[in-house]
Amino acid sequence: MLEKVESFLGMKQGDLASFLLDFGIRIAIAVAIFIVGFWLAKVSSKALVRILNRQGSDQSLIGFMRSLTSAIIKVLVTITAITQLGVEMTSFVALLGAAGLAIGMAFSGTLSNFAGGVMILLFKPFKAGDFVDIQGEQGIVKEVLIFNTILTTNDNKVILLANGAVANGTIVNYTKADFRRVDWQFGIAYGDNLKVAKDLLSRFMDEDKRILDDQEKLVVVGDLADSAVIIAVRAWVDTEDYWPVYYAMNERVYEEFGPAGLNIPFPQMDVHVKNQVQ
Repeated sequence: MLEKVESFLGMKQGDLASFLLDFGIRIAIAVAIFIVGFWLAKVSSKALVRILNRQGSDQSLIGFMRSLTSAIIKVLVTITAITQLGVEMTSFVALLGAAGLAIGMAFSGTLSNFAGGVMILLFKPFKAGDFVDIQGEQGIVKEVLIFNTILTTNDNKVILLANGAVANGTIVNYTKADFRRVDWQFGIAYGDNLKVAKDLLSRFMDEDKRILDDQEKLVVVGDLADSAVIIAVRAWVDTEDYWPVYYAMNERVYEEFGPAGLNIPFPQMDVHVKNQVQ
């Protein structure tokens, strides 16, 4: 390429026109390679997604492979287009080698994120559709890309997490296991009938068919607090039933404790005013 630039400076008019025509054709071909190549990257990644979906592959793997395939094709297209402009591959590779250290330092975080994505796919701490807590962020895993993991929160916000930090951090997966334990704490007033309260809570659990009978159920006095006797309740349910069972128990306690003569206390302060006679 350098030799062509040097020869360009000493060209005659006819040679200059020929050079510009040749170089213009090269530019047009390079642009065409870019357009067709990037279109091919899009089509190929979509075709790969369809194939993996038909095979029943994990959605996390599908998202990762889609983005990886697209990136590889785009890199190859870029190299092909550059060589079409007259840049020799040996010079191009030498240039990349000389800049390798600087590029590696600049993109160390990116490479770490790529490695993190590979680790996630290999060890599968979660998959698309799981509800997780990662670095204090809770949401449903939408997909795992080559550099990021995408979560969708319950209020439909989208969170992008760097794969490097995800792979090296603490991950809490709420839906990986088939069943989970539900914990409640209900307070009754001092002086209320403790046996009535415990019997009611046990009956509520027995009547809810979503609560697993082959797992331990627990109703005990968990704490003697300042304003209430705290009854701790534990039961096991299928993972998808966790929140419905949790909310149903809360509503039933509120509706049936009162008619049973049980009071749900709340913190209060008594203020005594003494009038001093002057």
